[in-house]
Amino acid sequence: MPTSPSEPARPGSAASARSAEGPAGQVALAVVGAGPAGLAAAVTAADLGLRVTLVDAGERPGGQYYRHPAPALGAARPEALHHGWAAFRGLERRLRAHESAGRITWLPAHHVWAVVPDPGAAAAGWLLHAVAGLRGEDERPATLRARALLLATGAHERHLPFPGWTLPGVVGAGGAQAMLKGGLVLPGRRIVVAGSGPLLLAVAGSLAAAGARVPVVAEAASYTAYASRVPDLLRNPGKLAEGALYGGLLARHRVRLLTRHAVVEALGADRVEAVVVARLDREWRPVPGSGRRIPCDALAVGHGLVPQLELATGLGCATVRAADGAVALDLDGDQRTSVPGVWSAGETGGVGGAELALAEGELAAHSIAGRPAPAGAARRRDRLRGFADAMGAAHRPGPGWTGWLREDTDVCRCEEVPAGRIREAVTDLGARDARTVKLLTRAGMGWCQGRMCGAAVAALAGGEVSADRRPLSCPVPLGQLAALAAVPPVGEAPADR
Repeated sequence: MPTSPSEPARPGSAASARSAEGPAGQVALAVVGAGPAGLAAAVTAADLGLRVTLVDAGERPGGQYYRHPAPALGAARPEALHHGWAAFRGLERRLRAHESAGRITWLPAHHVWAVVPDPGAAAAGWLLHAVAGLRGEDERPATLRARALLLATGAHERHLPFPGWTLPGVVGAGGAQAMLKGGLVLPGRRIVVAGSGPLLLAVAGSLAAAGARVPVVAEAASYTAYASRVPDLLRNPGKLAEGALYGGLLARHRVRLLTRHAVVEALGADRVEAVVVARLDREWRPVPGSGRRIPCDALAVGHGLVPQLELATGLGCATVRAADGAVALDLDGDQRTSVPGVWSAGETGGVGGAELALAEGELAAHSIAGRPAPAGAARRRDRLRGFADAMGAAHRPGPGWTGWLREDTDVCRCEEVPAGRIREAVTDLGARDARTVKLLTRAGMGWCQGRMCGAAVAALAGGEVSADRRPLSCPVPLGQLAALAAVPPVGEAPADR
C-alpha cells in the first residue's frame, strides 16, 4: 500500500518520491518507455504534482503500438492504421501541456542501457545511463537522476524458427504491422500471415485493408482453448467485440483462417516464393502428410510477444512465469517490483495489450505519488489482466513445434548456429539449459543477444527461457563507457575543472 504522509519514507518509497527536495538535477520520477503504459504513467504522475522525465529510444511518443508515419510521407489519416488512436491523442495533448509547464521533461532518442543506484542521493535514488541521439556520429552519452523509476519497456516478438525463415520476404508479424504504420509500405503483395496469438488477426486485417492479398492466416493454437476461461471473456465484452470486428474484416477480404496450422517451411531462391502450411496436433507437432504449398511473396510470422526485461533484471527485479510461458516481472497490486523504488507497467508484467497498459500506467503513477487510485481502477486492471492471462494460456507454444526443425535449420541467425549443433550440445555434450548451450555453441551471443533465438534455444535444450541478469541492456560504444565520469546528469551543470 502507498506510504502515508506521516510515515517515514523508506528508501525508494512513494513518500521519498513525493519529497520536495533532491540532489541537483534529480527528478521525482523517471519513466523509461513512451508507449501506452509509459505515457499514461508520466502524464498521470505530472497531474499529481510530480516532476517527471520521460525517456524513450524513439523520436516521437507512442512506442511500438502508436507508431507514426514519417512526416515526409504526408499521411493524411494515420489514425486509420491504429486501434484506439483517440486515446493516444489525448495522452499526447496532456504530455505537451505538462512539457510546456515544465512538469515533464521529454527526452526522445535516448536508449537507456543501464540503471544503477545513485551514489549522490541523500536518500535512495537512481542513475540512468543512456545512448542519446540517432545511430552514427550524433550519438552521445547521457545520464539522468531520479528518486523513483518506472519501467515501461514493452515487449518484442517471439520467433520460432523453421526451414527457410531467413529468406528475404520473411518478416515478423509485428514487423509487418510496423512497416505499414511507420512506413506506409507492405512487405509484399501476396502475404501469408502465420504464428499464434491475437496479433495475427490485427495484422492480417490491416494488411488486407491496405491492399495486400492475404490468402491464409495460419494460427497454431485452437480458439477452443478459450473455453476454460469463459468468465474472463464475459467480463471483457469490449475484447470480444474487438475480436468480432477483426473476424468480420477478414471475412470481408476473403482471408481464410486455419487453426491448428503452422508454416513449417518457407520456399524460394532469392526470396520467399511459397510456404508449406501443415496441420498440427495438440502438442504442436506437424501431422505427417498434411503439408500444403501456398504461393506468396511475403510471410508475416510471429508467436506472440515477450516482455523486454533487460533493465529490470539488471536491477535484480524478481520474475515469474506468465501464462504464455514467457518470463515477466513479479508485481504487486500497486505495480511495484521487488526492488524498492522501482515500479513497472505494461507488457513487462505479462503481455496484455494497450488498454491494460494504460490502466497499469495510471495505477503505478498513483502509487508512486502516494495517492489513492480512482475508484474501480484496480478492478479494471485485474479484469483486463484476467483476459490477458486467458489469451496467453490459449496461445502458449506447445512443445512439439521443434519437430519442424531440420538439422541444418539456423536457430541463431546472428551466429549461424543450426539446430543440429544445438541438439549435439544437448545429447553429446551434456547441456541441460540454454546458458550451457550458449557457452558451447555461441547461440544467443550475437547482436540481438538471444531476442530472436532465446525461446528456440531453450526449447531445444529441454527447458524454458530464463531471466538473464546483464549489466548492459543494449550495445554501447566503448567511448561512451569511457566518458561516463565526465557526463553530468541531465539538468545539472558540468563541474568546474
